[in-house]
Amino acid sequence: MYLYGAGGHAKVIIDILSNSGISIGGIFDDNSLLTEVNSCRVLGNYKGQLLDAPLIISIGNNSVRAKIAQQLNIEFGIAIHKSAVVSPSTIINKGTVIVQGAIIQANANIGCHVIVNTNASIDHDCVIEDYVHISPGAVLCGHVTIGEGTHLGAGTVVTPGVAIGKWCKINAGAVVTSNIPDYSVITMKQS
Repeated sequence: MYLYGAGGHAKVIIDILSNSGISIGGIFDDNSLLTEVNSCRVLGNYKGQLLDAPLIISIGNNSVRAKIAQQLNIEFGIAIHKSAVVSPSTIINKGTVIVQGAIIQANANIGCHVIVNTNASIDHDCVIEDYVHISPGAVLCGHVTIGEGTHLGAGTVVTPGVAIGKWCKINAGAVVTSNIPDYSVITMKQS
């Protein structure tokens, strides 16, 4: 597996892959001063070279991750930590990372290049669109839909059947009890 981006999210993915016995061929990053991250070598800029393994974009920023994914025509990998609990009926798409302690229940559909972070919980029949970040400790009840590029902050709770639009920012600790339109910023309890 290769990574694209040598920041904090790369460190988490390195742990996930190492824990699963998956070797890392290197990390691509635009910062020419970086040579190594957690014992993985940084290869410099990605210049379209052919890779002998899939790649994961290891950048937490949703819009940057989306921009890079749309520019690359390569095979993307998936990383799921062994401690995550993922229903066999869940669909997980390319480029997605499921972090330690996450729980994803029956018939959930997780899009491309999604981050489901530490101890996040996604219940049955949820739909998580591409480039979403579900932060640590967030809880999504059943039948929730999260639109493309949306970021749910740490500890966010979304009640059953709620739809959150695309490219929203739901700040930490929010309790979302009703639908949220595209491009919204939510900072407190919504009813």
